Amino acid sequence: MAQPAQPARSTSTAQPASPSHAAAWDLHPQPLPLDSAPRPEYGTGSLADLLPTLAAGMGVPGTTAAIPELTPADRNCVFLIDGLGWEQLKAHPEEAPFMTSLLAASRGGTGRPITAGYPATTATSLASVGTGLPPGAHGLPGYTVRNPDTGELMNQLRWQPWAPPGPWQPYPTVFQLAHRAGVHAAQVTSPAFENTPLTKVALSGGTFLGRLSGEERMDVAAEQLAAADRALVYTYYAEVDGAGHRFGVDSDTWRGQLMYVDRLVQRLAEQLPPRSALYVTADHGMIDVPFDEEHRIDFDEDWELSAGVALLGGEGRARHVYAVPGAANDVLTCWREVLGEQFWVASRDEAIEAGWFGPAVDARVYRRIGDVVAAARDDVLLIASEREPNESAMVGNHGSMTPAEQLVPLLEVRS
Repeated sequence: MAQPAQPARSTSTAQPASPSHAAAWDLHPQPLPLDSAPRPEYGTGSLADLLPTLAAGMGVPGTTAAIPELTPADRNCVFLIDGLGWEQLKAHPEEAPFMTSLLAASRGGTGRPITAGYPATTATSLASVGTGLPPGAHGLPGYTVRNPDTGELMNQLRWQPWAPPGPWQPYPTVFQLAHRAGVHAAQVTSPAFENTPLTKVALSGGTFLGRLSGEERMDVAAEQLAAADRALVYTYYAEVDGAGHRFGVDSDTWRGQLMYVDRLVQRLAEQLPPRSALYVTADHGMIDVPFDEEHRIDFDEDWELSAGVALLGGEGRARHVYAVPGAANDVLTCWREVLGEQFWVASRDEAIEAGWFGPAVDARVYRRIGDVVAAARDDVLLIASEREPNESAMVGNHGSMTPAEQLVPLLEVRS
């Protein structure tokens, strides 16, 4: 879990007993070493590895079985529950008795989770799931990122301002590869998502079936699994995440959503046709962050952090910082001094070298990543109360590499 929060910066005016420069330097807080950040398991156990593994087991060309613990099946269904992290599920056995009974079956019977990828946020994770690629390749490396062609900050979940989807994410989805190989591919989710750019770049291919209620989605997903000898079906539920953002993962509303989605999982599991595998996973976990100045640092009211910054991207626990020309090094130095005890603060090249976005970053993606990248370790947020009022008011948050955000289940039911 994330570590207890530390003060944003020291306000003490006391001087060390010895005024020597060496003593003062020894007492100065040191930034978190970048190699202490728990990197995602790209290539062996991340969300980007799930669909390629399932598709490879069905003989789809161009896919590779990357998660060695999973056994091939002719019919595969992925049920993604937005916002249900591994640690949150383990902490609520009474609200989720059916999914709790499957914990030992997670990740091919190892009882282990997989990792979301960085940042642990919906747009990035859905793109990783659907394309089978890490963020550095698919090119959705954050909630909001700079569009190098326009210089504007782009929200990749809402796709605003609009950008041509094809050039932004040019790779085929695993559903498209499966469809071309004769596998029946289908997505069963909210009708509102059918024509969104995010669906187009991340989840398109085969048949889209919009259903409003969770029960309908489970029933139709089971029908789609049975529609062919080889099938790859995806279904999705969003409101666990919504309840966490609005009320927190320690709220009765969130627990109620968990109870409901647990019944949905059981409903789908009980309808699996023969030779099927159901995998229940999530795009990220979540933590609640207290509403006080110690835990919520406001960029819009902090002259040190805002100096030299042209655009502030990402989200409260996973920031992309775009500096004005010539100021990147100064911004990096300042952010490390101010936030370095609570955030892993890296330059763009350091974050890439550390593998935060995957083993490599495509050239078209390079400048979408911030000049400075800041990932929270402690239970803190870097909010922006004026430019991001809605996001700054959320109780539950995610994005970083702590276990509470990064680890997601891979529960398995087979028929």
